[in-house]
Formats: sequence, structure tokens, C-alpha cells
Amino acid sequence: MDAIRTTVPRSAGPGRRASEFTSLAQVVRDSGLLRRRYGYYWAKLILTPLVLAGCLVAFVWIGDTWWQLFTAAVLAVVFTQIAFLGHDAAHRQIFVSGRWNDWISLILGDLFVGMSYGWWQHKHTRHHANPNKLGSDPDIELPVIAVTAEKAERRTNRAVAWLRAHQGLFFFPILLLEGVSLHASGVKRVATPGRLDRRWVEIGFMSVRLIGFTTLVFLVLSPGIAAVFLAVQLGLFGFYMGVSFAPNHKGMPVVPREVTLDFLRRQVMMSRNIRGNRVLDVAMGGLNYQIEHHLFPSMPRPHLRRAAPIIAAYCREHGVPYTQTGLFASYAIVVRYINRVGLGERDVFTCPLAEQRLHLTA
Repeated sequence: MDAIRTTVPRSAGPGRRASEFTSLAQVVRDSGLLRRRYGYYWAKLILTPLVLAGCLVAFVWIGDTWWQLFTAAVLAVVFTQIAFLGHDAAHRQIFVSGRWNDWISLILGDLFVGMSYGWWQHKHTRHHANPNKLGSDPDIELPVIAVTAEKAERRTNRAVAWLRAHQGLFFFPILLLEGVSLHASGVKRVATPGRLDRRWVEIGFMSVRLIGFTTLVFLVLSPGIAAVFLAVQLGLFGFYMGVSFAPNHKGMPVVPREVTLDFLRRQVMMSRNIRGNRVLDVAMGGLNYQIEHHLFPSMPRPHLRRAAPIIAAYCREHGVPYTQTGLFASYAIVVRYINRVGLGERDVFTCPLAEQRLHLTA
């Protein structure tokens, strides 16, 4: 966490800062890391429906037994991996054509997973534009957990206040409800009047996935086993999604509403990488390279590992804090952070943002 407390050198004026990302982008582009990886993604796009179909055939073949809870766990992993692939498509990592990427996202997200692509795209675009910024990043406005002092100070009922005072203990158990929340948010979005591209496509796809899958489960399993099966599948899916996204920004500095940062520092200083091997890369869907992903959202997932040392070296050279840690260390940081926020600590970190604002306006 020492990197968080590193201040930006005073010599880096606004003009120089504006050119720093341009220079980095040129280095990355010249390294070929923004080129498409059609073979990699076509292999995934072909295997994904085959794996999902295989899981569903196995589910029907195994029949009405409590052993199906293992099938539920496998499906939770499969659905999360499909969601990661949909995330890649939504960021235009797969095809040059925006239309092709959109349709892949709709098929993977709405039809295969049961999440609204339109809802997620709107929310995630705002997050990428201003990560960890108050009033701008929806990912720091969680319904129960308070990750900012501003939210922790809001008046609420006694039950929620007690929960926030102990929220570090409940953070991971609450993630078991994330799957329900993701499905519910998507349904609410497509059912709410307002602008939403391909609304009826999303409604159709999500209806097939949510109603069709639930019907299949109750046709194959007895009611009691079916209910537990869905609870396990949804709970593990939400937990897997949550533990993959949680280490990326929580516990990093929160940007005040009035502070404006240049693009390079806005993306790097508020993000955290997770060290690991290629198994972790697959398990986290490339989200462990959060800094590289935020700087170059359309960079194909397999190039993130190669880009990381280039970007880390560039940040060191230009005095930009580049934070990375181990997976379990990141979870410890997140839990300590939200515990301290829930207990009412306003200045959770001694961070450089206030001083940096003075530098930017000097």
C-alpha cells in the first residue's frame, strides 16, 4: 500500500501529463498489443456453447439427485467464465465491428447468463470513465456495503447501521447474493421505460434464459432439490463474480467530486493489479490486470500479461504509483478498508489526491 501514498512530482505540469499517456499508447501500439486475437476468441466462442450444452445434457442425464449440487457449482463457474467473455466483447476486444461485439455481448450476457447487456454497459462505461470518483462511479455506490465515508455517514435504519459497523465480517457472505442482484438489476432495466437499444431482443433472450433454465431445473429435479440447486448455482455465481471484481478498486483512493485528474493517473492510481500465474489469469478472466485494462479497455485479454511489465516500467519512470499485490493480500486490504469506513473513519488513507489537485491547478 506504500505506492498509494506516493505523490506526483511537481515537475509534471498539465501539458506534460497530457502527453504522458499519448507516449505510453504509442509504445503499446508499436508493441503490437492492440492487435486482435481472432484465433483465441473464435476458439472461445465455439467452445462456450459446446461446454454449456454439455453441462445441460449432463444435468438432464444425472437426473433427480442431490449430487446435482456439484452440477450447480460447475454451472456457476461456466456462467462466470461466459460473463468474462461477454465483458471482453462489450469492450470491443474481440471484433473491429461494434455491431458484432454488441451481438456477441447480447448472446453471451442476456441469452447464456441472464444479465442485461444494456444495463451493464451503461453502468460499466460510467465506472471506466471515473473509477472511484464520488458522484461518478456507480461501483462505489453499493446498496448495503459502504465503501466511502460519504455513504457511511448517511442516515439509515438501525439494522443497516449495525451491519455497516461490522461490514468487513459480512462482505464475502453478502457476495452470495450478488447473482440475484445482477439478474434483478437486468430485469428491472429492460422493464423500465427509457432509452435502451434492442430492448425486445434483451427481453426475449433473458426470458429464454431465466424462465427456460428455471423450468428445466424443476422438470428434472424434485421441488426441494430444485430450489437448493438454484440457490447454490446463483450463490456461487455471484460469489465468483464478486471475488473477481472486488480486488480491483476497493481499498484504493477515492477521488473527491471536485478533483480532476489526467487520464493516466485517473486510471492507474485508482486500480490494483493482482499478481499470479496463467491459472489466475483464466480464473479471473484477465481482471487481475486491472490497470492495463483500464488504460486500454479494447486490448485483447491475452495481451494484458505482456503489457503489464511495459506499463509498470513506464509508470515508475514517470512517478505514477502502480499498485499490485497478491490475491489474498488484496482481500485483506479490501476487508480492512471497508471495516474502517463502516466504523466511521473519514480519512481511511493518507492519499495524494488533495495535494495532486493543487499541482494540477497550479
